[in-house]
Amino acid sequence: MVPIDNLLLMNSKELNSKINYPITSEEDELWGLVVTTVGHQKIAEKEPYPPKNHPFGYYFNVDKGRILNEYQLLYITDGNGIFTFGNSKQSCFITEGKMFFLMPGVWHTYKPIENSGWNEYWIGFKGEIIQKIVAEGFFLNRAPVFNIGLNERIIDLYMKAIEIANEERAGFQQALSGIVMHILGLMYYRDKTRDFENEELINKVNKAKVIMRESVYKNLTAENIAKYLNISYSGFRRAFKELTGTSPSKYMVELKLNEAKLLLSTTNQSVKEISYSLSFENPEYFPIFFKKRTGQTPGEYRNFTRIQGIEK
Repeated sequence: MVPIDNLLLMNSKELNSKINYPITSEEDELWGLVVTTVGHQKIAEKEPYPPKNHPFGYYFNVDKGRILNEYQLLYITDGNGIFTFGNSKQSCFITEGKMFFLMPGVWHTYKPIENSGWNEYWIGFKGEIIQKIVAEGFFLNRAPVFNIGLNERIIDLYMKAIEIANEERAGFQQALSGIVMHILGLMYYRDKTRDFENEELINKVNKAKVIMRESVYKNLTAENIAKYLNISYSGFRRAFKELTGTSPSKYMVELKLNEAKLLLSTTNQSVKEISYSLSFENPEYFPIFFKKRTGQTPGEYRNFTRIQGIEK
C-alpha cells in the first residue's frame, strides 16, 4: 500500500502539472489553425527546469536552448525568470503578468531565476491563419514579450483549452483554434493599452467618441473636437490612437461609412444626397471610397441588401 503522505504528494504533482499534446488530422489542418500542445505547470523553488515530463522535441536544455517549428504563447502568472531569444541572444526579465510569443525557426531559451520558481501556462499552434497574421507585421520588429498583467479571463481560456484537449471530442481542434485566437487578441489588446493610465485623458477620448457618433451628420473635424475638449490636437491624436488603434479622423470616416450603409439599405436617398448629408469632404469621391472599403459600389451595396431583405 502506498503511504498516505506519498499519495498526497502525487495528487499535488498532478494538480501542478496539466499537459496535453493533441492529435491532429488532415481535416483539422484544413481549418487553418491547429493546436499542438497545451498545458500548465507550477515550478517549485529550486526544482529542476524544465521537468522531464515532455516528449522529444519539446523538452530542452536551458543552457543550449531550442528552435521550434510552431508558435507558442507562454503566460507567467507567478515568479520571475529570464527569456533569451534570437541570433543576438537578447534577454528579457520575465515577471508575473508577462506573456512571451515564441516563433518557429527562432532560437530561444527560458527558465525561472534561481530560488524563484514560477507558474506557467502555454499553448502551441501552427497553420495558415497565424502565418498570415504574422506576415502582416502585427508581431514583427519588436521584442516578443507582452506586458498584459494578471488576467483571470486569459487563465480561464488556458484552462478551458486543457479541458477540451483532454476530452478530445469531435471538433475539439476547431474549438481550440478559437481559444488561441481569443488569447492572441487579448494579449495584443492588453499590451497596447497596459501603460495607458491617464484617467482624465481616457475620459476625454471616450467623450470624443460619443461626440463623433452624435455628430456623424455634421462637418466636424478631429481638430474641432480636440479644441472643444481643451487638449492639443497632437496630444489628442496620439492618445486616441493608443486607445483605439486608429486615428480620430479615420474613426470618424468609419462612422460615416457605417451610417452610409444604413441609409443605402433603408432609404431611397440618392448616393449624392447621402454623401452630402454625411458631410463627406469630397462627395464626388464618395462612390470610389465606398467601393475601396466595401468591395461594392453604393448602388451594388443597396441592391444586394434589398435582395437579401426580400429573400428573408
